[in-house]
Amino acid sequence: MNILIGGEAGQGLATVGEILAKSLGRSGYYIVVTQSYQSRIRGGHNTFAIRVSSQPIWAPRESYDLLIALNEETITLHQKELTSSGLIVADQGCTVDEKNCIRVPFGHLAPRPLANVAALGVAGALLGLDHELISLTLEKFFGKKKAELSKENQQVLQAAYQWATTQPLSLPKLPKISDPPQRLILHGNEAIALGAISAGLKFYAFYPMTPSTSIGLTLARLAAEMELVVEQAEDEIAAINMAIGAAFAGAPSMVGTSGGGFALMVEGVSLAGMTETPLVIVVAQRPGPATGLPTRTEQGDLNFVLHAGHGEFPRAILAPATVEECFYLTYKAFHLAEKFQSPVFILTDQFLADSYRAVEPFTLEGLTPVSLLLKDQSYSLPYRRFAFTENGVSPRLLPGLSEHLVVAGSDEHTEDGHLTEDLEVRMKMVEKRLRKMEGIKHEIILPHFEGEEADLLLLSWGSTKGAVTEAAEILRAAGQKVSTLHFSQVWPLPTNHFPKYFLGAKKIISIEGNATGQFASLLRRESGLAVSHKISRYDGLPITPDYILRKLGEMNLW
Repeated sequence: MNILIGGEAGQGLATVGEILAKSLGRSGYYIVVTQSYQSRIRGGHNTFAIRVSSQPIWAPRESYDLLIALNEETITLHQKELTSSGLIVADQGCTVDEKNCIRVPFGHLAPRPLANVAALGVAGALLGLDHELISLTLEKFFGKKKAELSKENQQVLQAAYQWATTQPLSLPKLPKISDPPQRLILHGNEAIALGAISAGLKFYAFYPMTPSTSIGLTLARLAAEMELVVEQAEDEIAAINMAIGAAFAGAPSMVGTSGGGFALMVEGVSLAGMTETPLVIVVAQRPGPATGLPTRTEQGDLNFVLHAGHGEFPRAILAPATVEECFYLTYKAFHLAEKFQSPVFILTDQFLADSYRAVEPFTLEGLTPVSLLLKDQSYSLPYRRFAFTENGVSPRLLPGLSEHLVVAGSDEHTEDGHLTEDLEVRMKMVEKRLRKMEGIKHEIILPHFEGEEADLLLLSWGSTKGAVTEAAEILRAAGQKVSTLHFSQVWPLPTNHFPKYFLGAKKIISIEGNATGQFASLLRRESGLAVSHKISRYDGLPITPDYILRKLGEMNLW
């Protein structure tokens, strides 16, 4: 079932959406949430879409069975997206003439500020959710607020729930799940925060920028309990330089931003490369250039992140596809950064950052924090922070924690860290740093292939995986031979691994959330293999199975 809640910023639709999504998840259902909001504090048209199923689902869809309209504009904009049996929930004062509409006396059921809670009660009753579970979720959401406010919320929820059960119009109820499993209800940014903590994060710096801000907010809530320092800096330049300083001193560190903020961080990226300082950088993509569409989604910053920084130095770029991967790939990013003493990037986007999912509790066994202190590694005396080694990784001592002097600077330097203009040393240092790429390549996450040798190979990276997976399932059900190849690491690329899948397909379709097919171009540059067709989306909305099938139809491939 697909549910869309629509209204203006300030009406509390995100609140009712989150509580409803968590109630569905705690009832044992799988969910996929898509949040679409304008860059306004109040006003504008925002939506919170929930796809829910008793079976695993991976992507949003474009039609809706239940439209919860907190204002009349929502009906005008979205009634065409209702299914034939779809139902609208709207205020009784609504002037739109729709027969399949439940007109709710919001003014009678709730004071105006709590109309969203009344909408939650109506939705819960229509979906057949347990009232006590919704009530508990509502209570947990608002935390330890004033007792009278909590009591009023519960009264409104109860009145709305009871009112809805008396109405003649109804929806097919979701199948009951007996003994629902315990799952976590998280969005991508929360999972990134938890993945960083699992890897031993101790310092996080950020300047608030949608859609990355909730990483910092999540970590700030957990800072005291997990012994973290979370710093909201005055700008992104300060944020990355703070993180580099903290990492140099021995605190596993991370920064988060979006494209515009990352533009300010780029000099700091090069500083981390030159000083060989481990650092994890999260870039949550949104449409650009400049401020672009601040609250929408895109995959337009791959080239930027790949080439950010002056000079040549190693890096890795991980692009999670799911909330689970947000957790585990962030953990991996910290270990890569520490092991190879280089910046490592996590490239996500607004869709995944804000998309709640019901996920199995993460497996924590074997997840060890990064090891900072030199233990079994040997080093010669006098200690040289940038000693030439076969693999390019030099022994790393922390300043102040041994009797040895640790010297580092932004200029080219000798093995002991002092600046130099010896051009022969310069060449050796560049080659030393670049040798670390060979080690990073041995840690590559291989692309995930599904299917057999097929007529169509659908190629994806990052958050588009779910839409591509479901589109392929629909195509296979219709009798087409379709395979998929998905990359959750976009740099470096395993060029000795994936070409076999290209050569086994008749047509290769790359599916990306950008206008130019950046990943397809990168694959061609690195492997010489070209895709047959490109499906691009750059209107700020996430790629869906419906969108993929429409575009394949335009190509006469579906």
